[in-house]
Amino acid sequence: MTALLTGLVSLLVFGVVILVHELGHFWAARHCGIHVEEFSIGFGPRLFAWNRGETRYTLRLIPLGGYNLFSNPPDPEEGGPLPPPVQARPRKGLFPLVVRGQEFEQAGAWQRFFVTLWGAVMNFVLGFLVLLVLVLSMSHLGGTQVARFADGASSSASGLQLGDTILQVDGRRVRTANTLAQFFDGTTQTHTMTVLRGGQIVELPAVTVAPTTDAEGDLVSSIDFRVAAIPKTFQSVMVQTGEFFQYYSTAILGGFWQLATGQVGVEQLSGPIGTVSAVSQAVQYGWRDVLSLMALLTINVGIFNLLPIPALDGCKLLFLLFEGVTGRAVPQKFQIAVNLLGVAALLWLMTLVTMQDITRFF
Repeated sequence: MTALLTGLVSLLVFGVVILVHELGHFWAARHCGIHVEEFSIGFGPRLFAWNRGETRYTLRLIPLGGYNLFSNPPDPEEGGPLPPPVQARPRKGLFPLVVRGQEFEQAGAWQRFFVTLWGAVMNFVLGFLVLLVLVLSMSHLGGTQVARFADGASSSASGLQLGDTILQVDGRRVRTANTLAQFFDGTTQTHTMTVLRGGQIVELPAVTVAPTTDAEGDLVSSIDFRVAAIPKTFQSVMVQTGEFFQYYSTAILGGFWQLATGQVGVEQLSGPIGTVSAVSQAVQYGWRDVLSLMALLTINVGIFNLLPIPALDGCKLLFLLFEGVTGRAVPQKFQIAVNLLGVAALLWLMTLVTMQDITRFF
């Protein structure tokens, strides 16, 4: 039963993350008047399809995401000439629609840039919305006002007082308990703090914060004080969600940077099998952990696709940026060669991490 549930949740998580990415491309293409011949939900053999407007919508057997097929608009008569793009009623806004039914390559460089970018943007939107649901589901939100100290707290002895609202730690602004917790790693450390005390800003040059342990010496908390809860308001919820999003994004970017600079090796990467294993663990802990993992995955997909790696959207965006700025397209043969090289490298990497996952988990 657990294996079945893990499989269903994995399909749902993978499918939604990738499908949302393709929906971003689809929406942007339609906005720019670019013809989408087919929008597919899933891959593999077609189960059924329906037409709406000039687009064919397809449901396929393997529900792992989807894809957009940008091609020529359908012929009105078999063997007849392709209909040219038609003028549409102009509208205001970003990339106003003035032509409808154009091919992807007929669109302007900035329109194609917009279409390519919006796959990753929709991954970020999904990540933010999932994190928003998690924040709204919390019983309370933690602020930065000191509510109580542990017995013999070092922070109290070194200047922190009950009722202090911590504004900065080591010169960095803190707004919630989540941000505050990131400064402490479970070891005794001394920090500079700026607090609001009795309506006055007070500088504390050396606040020593120690971890809290139980009678057996096991770690209970990485800090020796507790903060008060704050009411759920629109502002506090949005700030907390934004901080979670920033934390996830920074951690992912840091991981990619460590990989690029050789601080971590390829052997530490995980592929689909490793992700399914993570989903299995999340399922055991509950729906909140599943949503947290989904947020991490969709933000990861968005950031990864924006990296300037051949065959990824990030590399295509660089080509389109060059074309938009200079008015000259990067030679098609060069783009094809670079992207083929990128596809080969990504396939090699995927094969490598999959073999590592098989060795690690089986």
